[in-house]
Amino acid sequence: MSPETAKSLETKTKLLEGALRTLTEQGIAKTSARTVAATAGVNQALVFYHFGSVDELLAAACRYGAERTVARYRARFDTVTSLSELLALGREIHEQERTGGHVMLLGQLLAGAQTHEALGPATAAGLDLWIAEIQQVLDRVLTGTPFGEFTDPAGLARAIAASFVGIELYEGVDGAGATAALDALAQLGLLVSALEELGPVAQRAVRQYLRRATAKG
Repeated sequence: MSPETAKSLETKTKLLEGALRTLTEQGIAKTSARTVAATAGVNQALVFYHFGSVDELLAAACRYGAERTVARYRARFDTVTSLSELLALGREIHEQERTGGHVMLLGQLLAGAQTHEALGPATAAGLDLWIAEIQQVLDRVLTGTPFGEFTDPAGLARAIAASFVGIELYEGVDGAGATAALDALAQLGLLVSALEELGPVAQRAVRQYLRRATAKG
């Protein structure tokens, strides 16, 4: 790799991280080429040289931030053995990301997607990285349980991701309500775990009930 290429990658990384910091600290309304460049400590013209526009920089920063964050937790996802553990990990991630300011960042990205065309697909792609990790866990932990036969892991993964996104945004206006929602998810996980630990006769009865309920639906 030539020094020029290394310098270019270094500058792009500074801009990506500067964009994420600017969004978190100043909000989407005050995020511009000037403010991002100031945060990154580079010349404003480099925003357009490397990314073409502010919107494209923000879209790239969204993907960059999501990939980096998901990678940080991938090993933890690999150790999950039950739905209750998955929900507990989700709560832990929620607490850590909130402390790091990333919950605020997500709110700004979702708000910005309404007015910045490139941000919508980029934000969705970032969320899809989380959904893919969650779905892999669900595929693994639900196989062989009474719920594996009647649950769509892809749909459930999106429902879980959407629940945590909603709670993160709700927390800003009702912290106690968000905590109650997280507690309710934990209780749901424990309930599922309890059902999974039933003996074979009881599990067969659960499966029969679910088959009848599904047929009626």
